[in-house]
Amino acid sequence: MSRLTALPPSLPFRHPAAFIATWFGSGLIRPAPGTWGTLFTFPFALAIGWAGGAWALLACSFLTFAGGIWAAGYFCRAAEKDDAPEVVIDEVSAVLLVLAALPMTPVGWVSAFFLFRFFDILKPWPISAIERRFKGGFGVMIDDMIAALFAIFSFLLLDLIWMVLT
Repeated sequence: MSRLTALPPSLPFRHPAAFIATWFGSGLIRPAPGTWGTLFTFPFALAIGWAGGAWALLACSFLTFAGGIWAAGYFCRAAEKDDAPEVVIDEVSAVLLVLAALPMTPVGWVSAFFLFRFFDILKPWPISAIERRFKGGFGVMIDDMIAALFAIFSFLLLDLIWMVLT
């Protein structure tokens, strides 16, 4: 059963940092706020991809990354946490990057979701080292972008293996 997490007392939902960091409140859903944030990105990505293609998705990834540094940093200071679980703008930015790189097909997009979530949750080296090394808004954002690169390269490798075997 899903439930909602409360915002920090000093940060109302109407504040742009709360709205952006939680991706319209999707990061407040429990359990698995990162998964909810990733899922809530897909309708936006579908519209962006339809309107502008992969380049528009890439541009939106970089824009949400830049805005996410500010919003995540602001939210985490208000929550008095290094990486508040309610902050999901990092998942948004990262999955947009993965979607920009993978084919705009159902298989590509389902693969983007599962591969990104796999690496974001597992955090193999160097993702885990980067997560420990950087703090603040940049630290919250950068480890997910590295997880996105892992997802992209994994898809390319799996696609190459599939082509060789079939």
